[in-house]
Amino acid sequence: MRLYLIDGTSYIYRAFFALPPLSDSRGLPTNAVYGFTNMLLKILREQSPERVAVIFDAGGETDRHREYEAYKAQRPPIPDTLAPQIPYVYRVVKALQVPMLLEEGTEADDIIGTVATRAVADGFQVTIVSSDKDLFQLVCPAIEVYDPMRDKTYQVRDVEERYGIPPQAMADFMSLVGDAVDNIPGVPGVGEKTARALIQEFGTVEHLLDCLERVKRPRLREALSAHAAQIRANRFLVTLRTDLSLAVSPDDLRRQPPDADQLRVLFEELGFTRLLSALEKGERGLS
Repeated sequence: MRLYLIDGTSYIYRAFFALPPLSDSRGLPTNAVYGFTNMLLKILREQSPERVAVIFDAGGETDRHREYEAYKAQRPPIPDTLAPQIPYVYRVVKALQVPMLLEEGTEADDIIGTVATRAVADGFQVTIVSSDKDLFQLVCPAIEVYDPMRDKTYQVRDVEERYGIPPQAMADFMSLVGDAVDNIPGVPGVGEKTARALIQEFGTVEHLLDCLERVKRPRLREALSAHAAQIRANRFLVTLRTDLSLAVSPDDLRRQPPDADQLRVLFEELGFTRLLSALEKGERGLS
């Protein structure tokens, strides 16, 4: 049994920036909706998942924002031409009858982490569809991450080959190097190579900070000591939640046949003639 968890927020932004501006007859921007729809249909067509969910960020202040005010503060607001497309993305998912998960004040990655962990406990194999490296920390023999942009699946050995550490050490690794995407500062002078060597030697950042006298390079030792509180705060910020109180189980995520009538109305409204033709022909993913 396999469960597919699709990072819908990532899909929206990928589609928006990958495609040139498009609009319907009313002038409504549609490039993100069109790109998202095709990306989702590709997964449905090629994998034919029986259990699947698309997960979105719903916005709102999270525990990470309360812990660190500057968390993601550098990110610009949603582009004006993207914001009105998001409700249409939700309508596409609903018309395709793919389960959709989002919760105010909870990040999509934490929902993914919780649902994936719960599914593994129930005996499922899980494929997370995302290009977000933060999700690598969830990789284990029962969980893989498929990056649709690179058409590459990351299993345990792939994460180890890429970073030189096991997936369960990724949060410790990111605690040292930081994450510019989320505005999380790294330790000055600590890049990937140094962080990898430290994690390989000490295992966790907590063990590292408890054994700083064993760090041979004086400048590195001083930097780690001076930024110990930041490292510990980073560890909280980068660690994905797997214990959310979500009223959802893998059996709730069974995909139903698409609602052809809803899709037809939606595709006609948005002027998606190619998708409308595919729907009428009963192409896979739409039938």
